[in-house]
Amino acid sequence: MADIGATIGGYKIRSLLQTGQTSQVFEVVEPTSSRHFAMKILLPEFSSSKAHRGPLFNEAEIGSKLRHANVINIVRVSRSLETPHFVMEFFPSGSIRKRLQSKDPKDKEFLKDHARKIFKQAGTGLAYMNSSNYVHCDVKPDNILVNALGDTKIIDFAISKRVKSGFLAKLFRKRDKPEGTASYMSPEQIKCELLDARSDVYSFGCTMYEVVTFRPPFRGNSVSDLFRKHLTEKASPPSVYNPDISDEFGAIVVKMLAKNPADRYKNLLEAMMDLRKIKSVFKSRQDPEEDNHGM
Repeated sequence: MADIGATIGGYKIRSLLQTGQTSQVFEVVEPTSSRHFAMKILLPEFSSSKAHRGPLFNEAEIGSKLRHANVINIVRVSRSLETPHFVMEFFPSGSIRKRLQSKDPKDKEFLKDHARKIFKQAGTGLAYMNSSNYVHCDVKPDNILVNALGDTKIIDFAISKRVKSGFLAKLFRKRDKPEGTASYMSPEQIKCELLDARSDVYSFGCTMYEVVTFRPPFRGNSVSDLFRKHLTEKASPPSVYNPDISDEFGAIVVKMLAKNPADRYKNLLEAMMDLRKIKSVFKSRQDPEEDNHGM
């Protein structure tokens, strides 16, 4: 475990931001410029494990190629045997998940007040990622950071993949077990099929659903139960769980959650264009004019 005050790769560790199952994220300072960054580093027990180094460097490689205001910017990668890590921009904020789990009613009001802005920015970041020929593969509230102004950043490209197509891609496709988070996985992701932007459309639809209802579209007693529901059960309109949701917004989310990719929006840009046209996400309030026309 890295120590506060220690220097790794030329960056001084300032504070611990997050601890995951295999890695930690620290706020770090570059002494030569006094600029603040974030560093993701594998825990010592995983530093030499190929199974854990692979996703870390996949995340670093993809993230370093993406440059967008709503996608976290990765600036440096170290393949050190002792301290494998990468350095990214410092975006002081918490995830949507953190606000969803908060017991402070102000956090629920925050999500309601900023829902349209959050959806617009996160959807735009994902649309950019897809247009760059990548599928995120793990879109969920945990992987969208939101600051106090409602500005967002997409994070975590550990299992993201380059879009592949054509006969050879299908012929040589590996049929591994599904990768992702069960509550947000598209049917084709569960079936280990070739993925394109429409898979992220589905996962982002699940995320939007949860932001406005405080529950994912499907709940199950096990992963296999969740998978079955994603594959066979039609999602209830979000208004079933929150009557304040506008019918127009509910229709967008339901379309994003279509079982057949051909029945969904072909990409997130299309979904965001429809979101732009509606008057409001919630019946009880009119969305700010700038958000209504700023997509």
